[in-house]
Amino acid sequence: MRAITMSRSGGPEVLQWARVPDARPERGEVLLRVAATAVNRADLLQRAGHYPPPEGASPILGLECSGTIVELGEGVQGWRVGDDVCALLSGGGYAEFVAVPEAQLMRVPKGVDLYSAASLPEAACTVWSNLGMRARMHRGQTLLIHGGSSGIGTHAIQVARTMNVRVAVTAGSAEKLALCRELGARYVINYKEDDFVAEMAYYTKEFSHPGANIILDIMGAKYLDRNIDALGMDGQIVIIGLQGGRRAEVDLAKLLAKRATVTATNLRGRPVMGESSKEEIIRETMRCVWPMIEAGLVRPVIHDELPITEAAKAHEMLDSGNVAGKLLLRVS
Repeated sequence: MRAITMSRSGGPEVLQWARVPDARPERGEVLLRVAATAVNRADLLQRAGHYPPPEGASPILGLECSGTIVELGEGVQGWRVGDDVCALLSGGGYAEFVAVPEAQLMRVPKGVDLYSAASLPEAACTVWSNLGMRARMHRGQTLLIHGGSSGIGTHAIQVARTMNVRVAVTAGSAEKLALCRELGARYVINYKEDDFVAEMAYYTKEFSHPGANIILDIMGAKYLDRNIDALGMDGQIVIIGLQGGRRAEVDLAKLLAKRATVTATNLRGRPVMGESSKEEIIRETMRCVWPMIEAGLVRPVIHDELPITEAAKAHEMLDSGNVAGKLLLRVS
């Protein structure tokens, strides 16, 4: 089979479409013929040598895909050869075939084509595991999303809006903010021009509990202190990215005064099965989010689709900061 390979870490130029050993399903796995995969920021970090795959995972890039089951490993139940699925991966999506634990398979939602389905697993599972399962987001709350036009952000806006949550977002251009508003964001903040702490204070000043109830943060260290300032009482900061650095000082007195919580999670390193596992997150995501998608309340937001042989170009596009939504790579 063929896949995107890397002989070394580096820039997009290190990505090459080449032959690799065939993927084979082990016990409890299925083999997918990949239709499409999606480009995530984690792929850029891994390519640059900053985010190695978990032990035992494929070294090939790609944390999600869609495709068709072509072979069942021993012990697989509930799936058949010929089923169209999408899947959450620990790696291996930038390839013609990938072996996937059956617990990480997701049916393609009704109304979504097979290629677009490749954009769903990582965003949907990240959003629901953090906002739905961990933060217990519910009707009437205020959610601030940093990076509202990203793949995660565009999905989170729609899920929160469907749950009657007030959504505020930060983004870096008028075009991106317009997209966020179209998707359901009530408050839009250009982080290049405005202070999101002051803007959140203004937007929520008339509420009984001013400030954000939940902040979904991709920046990490750079925003931590200001995120605390933007929180309301009993608020939660959920950190899912470190684009603004990994180390920061925290004024614990401010956390105490707001009875605030700071939590950080990732998806890739979780166990396949058991407590706090990918299986648990996938089950809950399909139970809670898939009906929203099938009802037309949440849709994939696709910035562009490229052939897998142009993976380097896709990485350049995502790294440029000009992408809104997801970038897809068509494989077959």
